[in-house]
Amino acid sequence: MLAAREAFNASRRAPLLSMLGIVTIAFSLFAFGLFALVAVNIRHALRNVEQRVEVRAFVSEGTPADAIAAAMADIAVFPEVAKVDYISQEGALERARRDMGEFSDVFEEAMLPASLDIHLRPGLRNPETVEAVADRVKSYQFVDDVRYGEEWVRKLYQLRTIAAGTGLGLGLAFAAVSIIIIGATIRVSVLARAREIAIMRLVGATDSFVRAPFLIDGFVKGILGAVLAVGLTWVAYRLVDTQLFSVVFFDPRLIAVGLVCGAFIGLLGSATSVWSHLRRI
Repeated sequence: MLAAREAFNASRRAPLLSMLGIVTIAFSLFAFGLFALVAVNIRHALRNVEQRVEVRAFVSEGTPADAIAAAMADIAVFPEVAKVDYISQEGALERARRDMGEFSDVFEEAMLPASLDIHLRPGLRNPETVEAVADRVKSYQFVDDVRYGEEWVRKLYQLRTIAAGTGLGLGLAFAAVSIIIIGATIRVSVLARAREIAIMRLVGATDSFVRAPFLIDGFVKGILGAVLAVGLTWVAYRLVDTQLFSVVFFDPRLIAVGLVCGAFIGLLGSATSVWSHLRRI
């Protein structure tokens, strides 16, 4: 309680310095927030593309309906399969004309075979799983061919792996820069109270007693800076969403994680600066 009151009094005595610290923290976290927003939208886009991964088995003409129904029931219980749809020749023709409207006059019903469209479960759409399902479906005698865009699926997962690795590396780099900036900001506050700290040490104050107000100050500034950074990121999101193209914003859980990270970074930056200063006096 005493430490919290001391931290509040110190901020009240130097409001401009405190405000500068919060703004500096906010802008460093804002840069991190912009990067995180880009990463979230890349992940969202890849997830939407991934939902289109499916196995399509083309059925021989004249296959009895009961054989198709039995195969669909069999395939539907595969652990990797979410559902199986039967697309008749008429349905295939309608889909082709809808997807490629400029060539709608080219398609004829006789040239498009019926098919089984096999939709996979989320998390089970990697190239190895898709290929395994395709190989099992090929074993049915009435299946003429199986297509799943092998090269496209592999490139999609390569892109997702590269995006995840790049995002993690850049995220850690942005976090490190934020900690350095916040630590420098808190260090200004420590230096401004250097004489006060020296007097406290002379009268017998322990390191933990001296450090506590600065830790509280860094914690509070981290939270306030994170709140301001979230607000700035939301403004940037609205500008892009309304003026350029549709994007998604952080869900509440990510916002909560961002606030916790802001508080932790503020606390860590403050602890580093105070520890460094106390070592020299």
